[in-house]
Amino acid sequence: MTENNTETKKILQRGLWFEEFEEGVTYLHQPGRTVTEADNTLFTTQTMNTQPLHLDAAWAAEQPGFKGERLVNSMFTLSTVVGLSVSQLTLGTIVANLGFSEVSFPAPMFHGDTLYTETTCVGKRLSKSRPNQGIVELKHIGRNQHGDVVCVATRSTMMQCRPAEESAAGEA
Repeated sequence: MTENNTETKKILQRGLWFEEFEEGVTYLHQPGRTVTEADNTLFTTQTMNTQPLHLDAAWAAEQPGFKGERLVNSMFTLSTVVGLSVSQLTLGTIVANLGFSEVSFPAPMFHGDTLYTETTCVGKRLSKSRPNQGIVELKHIGRNQHGDVVCVATRSTMMQCRPAEESAAGEA
């Protein structure tokens, strides 16, 4: 309530409803996320991935091709690329992830790199079996602080359509 006893306008942060996605539009997600050694070690050990390229600095230093450094776990990179999009695109409006049709890691991530993500809506259609829901295909691209593409992932999501009461309120 304000001083004159009128209601204060409140806005709940949420993702986009199915109808708000536009094919061909690219959404830029900010801020980025700087990946630390602790992030990589925790994620790698929690997921039981014992690959020495992620955990063993001495072993990784002897391996050719990656500057003698440990690599950030690519599954952490993928998870973070998708996670950086949540507050802008799917927070509270997603029904489910349906799957990934493409995932690639064209360049490695290292400790101290910052990950930036953008997402393009590449397709959408209403669900044939679920009323008030639609399928949205999203292409996520993750880049490091130098602009190098480190992750590309295309995923299908089931999204909620805008509730009828909200549609009516928007038309009033």
